[in-house]
Amino acid sequence: MDKKAAVTERAELKKSIKPVQAWALALGAILGWGAFVLPGLRFLPQAGPLASCIGFVLGGVMLFSVAISYGNMVSKYKVTGGAFAFSFVGFGPTVAFICGWALVLGYICIIALNATAVSLLTRFVFPGVFEVGMLYSIVGWDVYAGEIAMLVGILCLCGFLNFRGADLVGKIQVFLAFALCASVFIVFGGSVSHETAAVSNLSPLFADNKSPLASIMAIVAIAPWLYVGFDTIPQAAEEFDFPHKRAEKLMLSAIGWGIVLYAMVTIAVACIMPYKELLAMNSPWATGTVANMALGRVGSVILATAVLAAIFTGINGFFIASSRLLFAMGRATILPSWFADIHPKYQTPHKAILFVLAIAVTAPFFGREVLNWVVDMSAVGTVIAYLISCLSAYKVMKHAQNKRGVMHAVLGSISSVVCILLLTVPGSPGAIGMQSWVALCLWVILGAWFYNARMGDFKALTTEEQSTLILGSSRRVFFGKGKKAPAQQPASKEA
Repeated sequence: MDKKAAVTERAELKKSIKPVQAWALALGAILGWGAFVLPGLRFLPQAGPLASCIGFVLGGVMLFSVAISYGNMVSKYKVTGGAFAFSFVGFGPTVAFICGWALVLGYICIIALNATAVSLLTRFVFPGVFEVGMLYSIVGWDVYAGEIAMLVGILCLCGFLNFRGADLVGKIQVFLAFALCASVFIVFGGSVSHETAAVSNLSPLFADNKSPLASIMAIVAIAPWLYVGFDTIPQAAEEFDFPHKRAEKLMLSAIGWGIVLYAMVTIAVACIMPYKELLAMNSPWATGTVANMALGRVGSVILATAVLAAIFTGINGFFIASSRLLFAMGRATILPSWFADIHPKYQTPHKAILFVLAIAVTAPFFGREVLNWVVDMSAVGTVIAYLISCLSAYKVMKHAQNKRGVMHAVLGSISSVVCILLLTVPGSPGAIGMQSWVALCLWVILGAWFYNARMGDFKALTTEEQSTLILGSSRRVFFGKGKKAPAQQPASKEA
């Protein structure tokens, strides 16, 4: 499509997402498989129960300011794209491209990692059922034809549901989110009320080989990964069927519930017996072992329900986030306009959804450990997007003389910088590994090539035309040096 024609024929998405659906999308994306796998693999061994819970709280509170900054921007810019649109407002097209590029891979990788978590679940609950047709082993992970077929089927089902519309996905998401919360409460109740449960089982409260501060910071460092998903709400802002001012409260609520549920699962695993002894058992899944001890076979079923709900809500949440981000970049013509096509019946960005699905279904072939490297790398991109969004919010809030908004934008920026340092400084408790650095460099190189191929024509458009494509109005130009400030949107019924 000609870029000038794209300005006048700007596609828009259907408003169909209700408040509880937006909340369920965010919570489901936040509380993925990791809440049930990581207590025995990372939280307890590398931090300890108390350090983990303190880290959950501190990491969540750090991201509160980021979420508030996002909420302030959503209230002003009611468009799809989230951090991509916000970074354009603050810094123009180049930074917007960097921000969008950083997030695209991060979102799609989390879809893939959530899907492969089903393999962990089936290997525990139904050992040997899907482990048929051994193909090869990659970095210690055995790849089976049976598991690949199962995972591809799950991803295709989620892709089909997203293809049919955000309203359908939202209704399913609400049901799964409440099932997830109920299951966590049942497992927690069964564990803490078990006859062997005791506070003394939580000792040592901090990791043996680390100071209390280092133990806590090991969890804080991965907070952007633990709580990534609250930003699925800004990504779908254009589809809200409710006042956009509510987005802030919905994001804060989702993060708050994420803190509580992460802590409940971790304490449930640690309290039923001395957790050092539990870890020494080398159980393939400590959380599953505890559920069996606390509630017997019923516990395994309940936990399986929780994990499946977490996996499916995570996949659905990031399907929406990634497809809407691709749609926004395609509509802006920064990516091919093919991504901005809307299905005539279901009013969804169906081609962007198909692209996400096509990438995600390749994941089971690479093995879970390789995906872990890529996800660690994508955490850096995610927190960079947080930083850019908060800096953009700072500019907008300062211009609007909104002192509360400025304060939270500053706090969110500081929190983002802290997380970036924890992820990138060698020797820090949350530093990513060499494999993740290699993956990050490859993605940056690919992004640089894509930038050179696509951005020349877009930057040839006037600022007003760029603003129309990304923000829906030629009056909302960005806060670049020498540019006009974004104009306020016309008053509406929801104001």
